[in-house]
Amino acid sequence: MLNKIKNPKDLKKISVAELPALCAEIRQALIQKISTNGGHLAPNLGVVELTTALHYVFNAPVDQIVFDVSHQTYVHKMLTGRATAFTDPKHYQDVNGFANPAESPYDLFTLGHTSTALSLACGLAKARDLQKQKHHVITIIGDGSLSGGQAYEALNNIAEQGGNNIIIVNDNEMSIAENHGGYYRNLELLRTTNGQSENNFFRALGLDYVYEPNGNDVASLIKTLNQVKDCTAPTVVHVHTLKGCGYQPAENNPEMFHYTAPFDINTGKHSTTGDNDNYTDITYQYLAERMQSDRKLVTITSATPNPTGFNAERRKQAGQQFVDVGIAEEHAVAYAAGLAKGGAHPVYEVQGSFLQRSFDQLHQDLALDNNPATLLVFGDHIHGMGGSTHNGFYDIIQLGNIPNLLYLAPISKQSYLQMLDWALEQTTHSVAIRVPDAVIDDPLKVKKFTLQARTINKGEKVAIIAVGSAFPLATKVMHNLQAKGLNPTLIDPVCVSTLDEKILDSLTKNHELVVTLEEGALAGGFGQKVAAYYGDKNVKVHNFGFSQGLTQDFEPASFLRQNGFTAANITKYILTHC
Repeated sequence: MLNKIKNPKDLKKISVAELPALCAEIRQALIQKISTNGGHLAPNLGVVELTTALHYVFNAPVDQIVFDVSHQTYVHKMLTGRATAFTDPKHYQDVNGFANPAESPYDLFTLGHTSTALSLACGLAKARDLQKQKHHVITIIGDGSLSGGQAYEALNNIAEQGGNNIIIVNDNEMSIAENHGGYYRNLELLRTTNGQSENNFFRALGLDYVYEPNGNDVASLIKTLNQVKDCTAPTVVHVHTLKGCGYQPAENNPEMFHYTAPFDINTGKHSTTGDNDNYTDITYQYLAERMQSDRKLVTITSATPNPTGFNAERRKQAGQQFVDVGIAEEHAVAYAAGLAKGGAHPVYEVQGSFLQRSFDQLHQDLALDNNPATLLVFGDHIHGMGGSTHNGFYDIIQLGNIPNLLYLAPISKQSYLQMLDWALEQTTHSVAIRVPDAVIDDPLKVKKFTLQARTINKGEKVAIIAVGSAFPLATKVMHNLQAKGLNPTLIDPVCVSTLDEKILDSLTKNHELVVTLEEGALAGGFGQKVAAYYGDKNVKVHNFGFSQGLTQDFEPASFLRQNGFTAANITKYILTHC
C-alpha cells in the first residue's frame, strides 16, 4: 500500500480498516532504513498512527500542519510523495531528517529546534483569519518540547487570539531522555484520570481540551481528530503514545534509539569501532571524579545528557549534582549564572547549535557580571554538524564577541582537561570551552594552563594560527610545507574571544603571511579579528573557514573541499603566496 501513496489523496482511498496494515508497512520501512542509514527512530515509530490519522482527516497542504522540531516527520514525508526515500536504498539520501520546504510544499518551515511550532502556528492562524480563509492549522508538539519557554509564550497568545487552532500534544512521557519539571506532574495526572482532572494546565490557560489515550490506534485517532476538526476555539488534543512503538529494543530503550547510528535489526545492537577515546567519555570521567571531591559541582543539561556521557544509571549516581532543566537553554544559562553567584560550581554542557537560543542570557545574565560558570560547547566542528538547523558555524561569532566571556578552544585532551581545571578553580570569568573533535596528545606537554597563545612550532615567513579542532589539519599543512623546504610557525591561539597581541606583534619581524584556520563561519570569526589587527601592518593575512551557509544536509569531506578547507589546498595557497 505504501508504494501506491503519492500524496494524501491516495491515503484517503484506503478504508480505515486497512490502515493498521499500512501503518505496519510504514513501521517496517522506518526500521529498515534507519538500521542501515541511522536517524531518529523512536520518535518516528511513536507517531506512525498519529501522522497517518492527521493526513487521513485533514487536507494538507491546504490545511497547514506544523511539526515541532520536525525530527518526527519521517512518516509525514512518506505520505506526502517521498516514500521511495524510505523504501528504496538507492534513494535513502533524497530527503533529510527534518522538515524542509525545498523538498515539498507539505513542509511549511525549515525546522530543527524545539518549542517553536506553536508560535509559527499562531502566526499562520492569524494570517488566515485576517484574510478570511477557512483552512485548518494544526501543530504537533511533544511533551518534551513543552518544557521550552517559547511554547508557554505561544500557548498564552493562542488562547487570547482564539479561532480554529488545533494543538496535538504528543505525550510519550519522554524528551530525549526522561522529562523533568513540575509541568509533567500535571500531564501524568491528566493521563491517570483519562483527562478528567479539574487540575488541567491547558484549561487554566483558556484552551479547550480533549484527551486521547490510544495514541497508537489509528481508528481512535481518526475519530478524535474528526471531533475537533472544525473547532471554533483553540483546542488541545492530548494524545498518549509509546515512544519506539513496534520495535522492542526501541520501546525498551527509547533514549538510545531517539537518534541512532546504524544497528542490527534482530538484536538492536550497534556496531562499535573499537575507538573508545572520545570527549564524551573524557568529560564524564572528569566530572564524575570531580563531583566526589567537590560537592558544589553541578552538571547541567538542557535535555541532551548524552554529550557528557551521563546515561540513566550515571544520572542516578550523580543525584542532585546533575540537573536536567528540560529543553530550556535560556533558563539553563541564567540558572548557571545564579548557581555561580551563589557559590556553586556549575558546568553546563550543550550542543553549540542549541546554545545560540540563549544569546541574551549569555550576555546579560552570565557575562555582564562575570559570573564564573563553565559552559562546555559540543558539536562545533565539521563532524558534529548537520544541515541548516544543526550546524555550529556561528559559535565563534557569538561567543567570541560577548564582553567578559572567555571562549577557549583546546587542541588536545591535555589542554581540554587543563582548561576545565582552570575554569572551575577561577572565580573572575565566565568561561566557555569549545569541545574539540579528534582526541590527540598535546604537542607541548605543558602542565599548567595560561590564557596566552602557544607557539607549537617556531618557523619563519609564514605563520599558521589554528583554532581548536582545526589543529590536526594545520599540523598536516605544516608537514607538507616542511617537505617543500618551508618551515612555518604554528600557533595555538588558546582563546578565541581575545587576541594575544604580543605573539601577533612578534610575527611581524620575520613573517610575510599569516594564515588562520577555523571550523566555522568566516564572516565575523576569529580569523577576521586577526586580519583586522594586522590591518595597518606589513603582513598579509588569509582566513580559511566556511563561507557558505547550509540549506541541506551535507557530506563533511565534500563540504570541506568546496570551502578549500583541505591540507592540499591550504598548502598550495601558502606556497603560491609566500
